[in-house]
Amino acid sequence: MRISDEQLALVNGRIKALIEADGFYGKKLKEKGISGVSSAEEFEALPFSEKSDLRDAYPLGLMTAPEEDIVRIHSSSGTTGLPVIIPYTAKDVDDWATMFTRCYETAGITNKDRIQITPGYGLWTAGIGFQAGAEKLGAMAIPMGPGNTEKQLQMMQDLGSTVICATSSYALLLAEEIQKRGIKDKIKLKKGVIGSERWGEKMRKRISEELGIELYDIYGLTEIYGPGIGVNCKYNSGMHYWDDFIYIEIIDPNTGKILPDGEIGEIVITTLVKEGAPLIRYRTHDLSRIIPGTCECGRSYPRLDVIMGRTDDMMKIKGVNVFPAQIEEILREFPALSSEYQIRISHVDGKDTMRIYVETTGDVDFIKLADEIAGAVKSKIGFTPIVKVVEVGVLPRSEKKTKRVIDERYE
Repeated sequence: MRISDEQLALVNGRIKALIEADGFYGKKLKEKGISGVSSAEEFEALPFSEKSDLRDAYPLGLMTAPEEDIVRIHSSSGTTGLPVIIPYTAKDVDDWATMFTRCYETAGITNKDRIQITPGYGLWTAGIGFQAGAEKLGAMAIPMGPGNTEKQLQMMQDLGSTVICATSSYALLLAEEIQKRGIKDKIKLKKGVIGSERWGEKMRKRISEELGIELYDIYGLTEIYGPGIGVNCKYNSGMHYWDDFIYIEIIDPNTGKILPDGEIGEIVITTLVKEGAPLIRYRTHDLSRIIPGTCECGRSYPRLDVIMGRTDDMMKIKGVNVFPAQIEEILREFPALSSEYQIRISHVDGKDTMRIYVETTGDVDFIKLADEIAGAVKSKIGFTPIVKVVEVGVLPRSEKKTKRVIDERYE
């Protein structure tokens, strides 16, 4: 799906603003003698922008609108290097709330719902985005923020929350606590809006069944407004994204070449109307694909598939490139396992070792199951890991994002 003439006109408006602001991307364009684009081919020849560019612009080098128009800043949740500071104008804040409202509406959420918001507030974009969308929709926002599970469950029962917004890790933790306490009949949840981390089908099924709710994937990143730029509908055939606000390309992460719809690659996003910090051809490092064709729901918005991982998720073990999603796919074949796993990589006696910790939900032979999993990994990936099977609940749970891969070689 190539960029349309209407989208090109919006891009040209952002190019003009970037050049006038003389930020990192404006300088890139000036150096190449670019003042605008008149075709899809010219747009596709524009340089990419990267996270490193954004860090180099710290603290306010991304600010493209006049300072008196900036009403808020947010910052990425990254833990390495300088943070990325993203300025927002009042229009940016309102546009983001509009997109988020669309997400809620696409998930069948209305102004009669009570939306319990558990993601964090503050510099991170999550909590405040969920809240702004709920308020614009006219629903009751319950801004709990992260943690304090006791209080979360009390408010969930007392206020009759019908929607839970959370990371998949925290949604699972809440589901397990509700089961453990035997209070499912006191919970009125109907839907869950889940974002911030990649999650597999097994985890989705567990959360959905244990809470008895419909689940909706929401997509977004701080650099591009925050969560709310896309969500799946009830047909669960990809996330609709709002192409009047953003334009998405899928590229080969190694060559930068644009891939046709349907092929998996790296998501690249251009903001079409953002004022405070517009980004053109921003490499997200998220892996997915654009789903061809139209959705059964009849919406005209294009669709992204689930986020399948990140280009920087790759682990190199014994000369073999491995992605966590590959391990997850193998574990999915074992019905006795829960959705939770942890991978630890270490370097001992001159060689790399991978240990995989998994939880079992059934009455099984732990040693036999471990051997079968190790054999499946050897068969499909090419080396034999050490597999440790533990009981459900032994692996750590998180109120934010669960760290599933721990590489002890670099600690």
